[in-house]
Amino acid sequence: MMAEAGAGGPRLAELLALGQRLWNELEASTEPSSGAPAVQEKVRQGLDALQRAAAMVAQLELFSENEELEEIASADLKFMLVPALLGALTLKQVDLSRRREHLESAREHFLHFLKLCRNYGLGSFQLSSSTSGEEGTGSPSAPRDPAQPNLVAMAMSRTAKIERYKQKKELENKLASMSSSVESGTADEDQIREFYVLQIQKWVGTSLEEMESIEQELVILRSRDAARQAPLGSRGPSRPARSPVKPFILTRDAAQARVFGAGYPALPTMTVDDWYEQRRRQGVVSQQGFGEPGSPPCPSPPAGASDEELQKQQQETEEEEDNEEALQKARDWDDWKDTHPRGYGNRHNMG
Repeated sequence: MMAEAGAGGPRLAELLALGQRLWNELEASTEPSSGAPAVQEKVRQGLDALQRAAAMVAQLELFSENEELEEIASADLKFMLVPALLGALTLKQVDLSRRREHLESAREHFLHFLKLCRNYGLGSFQLSSSTSGEEGTGSPSAPRDPAQPNLVAMAMSRTAKIERYKQKKELENKLASMSSSVESGTADEDQIREFYVLQIQKWVGTSLEEMESIEQELVILRSRDAARQAPLGSRGPSRPARSPVKPFILTRDAAQARVFGAGYPALPTMTVDDWYEQRRRQGVVSQQGFGEPGSPPCPSPPAGASDEELQKQQQETEEEEDNEEALQKARDWDDWKDTHPRGYGNRHNMG
């Protein structure tokens, strides 16, 4: 059955032939990069031709779930390849920002092709229920692990992969031996029909392989997207920045504060009670954990205190111990001055 795409437009067979030719050229291309402009232009042209062909196939209703393979005309069998070729060319696109979209689109094309082939009994394979969206095609007693990719059931078995590879090579050899007679028009109808059926079976194996690769890549892309979004959702509210603490001398009482504050230049002084009151207002210490009034406080670290706060508290404790030593030295100096008047011991300049 042939169809026109409008007056003087290309026929369905011409669109399919163009798509197949561009696909074969891309497969045999020696371009170093699949993103080369010449390569991507062929991909674009092939997709355009095959999308138009797919629309014409749907309009003509060439294939139906209610008919057998024998009811399809030999010349129409080749049009079953349209969705498979669409899927293969869709994977040739290199726009990384739309990679996931292209993978899902290609998967839909391959799935459409595999369902069509299964309906006509072409190829011995099963589609998993999670992939095909149908019930009863998979094993109901063995639910699929959601962490595993949605692979075609046949592709899950290593033995099936090896068998599929052998069948693919046999099909390619048969197709190579028959292609010259079919393309030259010397083949009879039975040979033409066998040639197209072999082509369809070859693409069944290719579609199963491509769907397996698609599912594996989609798992990687989903994990990558989840990893990118996870830090944004797991971040808690930011903590307010703490103002830096200015250095000061911690004294036991007001008398010590006057002694240590008399020097020049002097650091600010603060009694223990003043220090505790300031820390209590800041919420760093509580009223529990202190001894008798007048004794130096030894508060335990508050719950949820950060390493920075613990380090500061430890530093303050060490400074307080240093202050005790400095206080003792100051007392000893005062005692020495009481018993040794100014100029004591200076006998070098006696008059």
